[in-house]
Amino acid sequence: MPLVIKQRSILPGFGPALGFTLLYLSLVVLIPLSAAFFKTTALGWEGFWRTATEPRVMASYRLTFGAAFVGAAINAVFGFLVAWVLVRYTFPGKSLVDALVDLPFALPTAVAGIALTTVYSSRGWFGGPLEALGIKAAYSPLGVVIALTFIGLPFVVRTVQPVLEDLESEVEEAAASLGASRPQTFIRVIFPVVLPALLTGFALAFARAIGEYGSVIFISGNMPMRTEITSLLIVTKLEQYDYAGATAIAVVMLVVSFILLLVINALQWWSGKHYVVR
Repeated sequence: MPLVIKQRSILPGFGPALGFTLLYLSLVVLIPLSAAFFKTTALGWEGFWRTATEPRVMASYRLTFGAAFVGAAINAVFGFLVAWVLVRYTFPGKSLVDALVDLPFALPTAVAGIALTTVYSSRGWFGGPLEALGIKAAYSPLGVVIALTFIGLPFVVRTVQPVLEDLESEVEEAAASLGASRPQTFIRVIFPVVLPALLTGFALAFARAIGEYGSVIFISGNMPMRTEITSLLIVTKLEQYDYAGATAIAVVMLVVSFILLLVINALQWWSGKHYVVR
């Protein structure tokens, strides 16, 4: 009978490490989310549907997801441009600009909301000229988009920046030597490589914007049916001791966010696979 020797892993401790990982994820993620779903059972399906589809709640959905999508889309364009400038060019104050990108990470959201409201109000530096043109920034849906764009920018820049740094300039030089123009080089060589990271940054900015609260409540004005975001509506229901109603809305936000992230991750996987095949 041949002797079977069990090969040990170079990095031992897989069992305990996996056990602690599952325990940690259960305590931090799975159990709290399960409790949210369990709390909604007190309403029943009919009560859950009625609470989750009230006109005021539906208006908050439209504003939250719509503003989050617009903000993430803006960051996808200009965040890519910022990452491109930081990677490809050397200029005075580059380190300062690079540090400013991370400012929304470190800045408390309430401080960001107060600062944005001050700047974009009717008496602010930007709000006054915009209002003279007939554009109301603060206390309007536009203000929500501005706040969500502000807090989402670092996610796109920091996701795209390493990919651009790893992209060797010799690839572009080879494309140019073969007769490709600058737009052709960007579309056929650079953009396919950056696209998966860009989609990831978009997804992170979008997910972050959906759950934003502090920077939005100041600049939005919190007017029901107009500028009230879903996070604020959940807090309002909690203050009214309507825990089941608040949980029902939170569950809808959780499910929709999870589905959207799956779709975006699938697009990212498809883009990466498509590029490798080509």
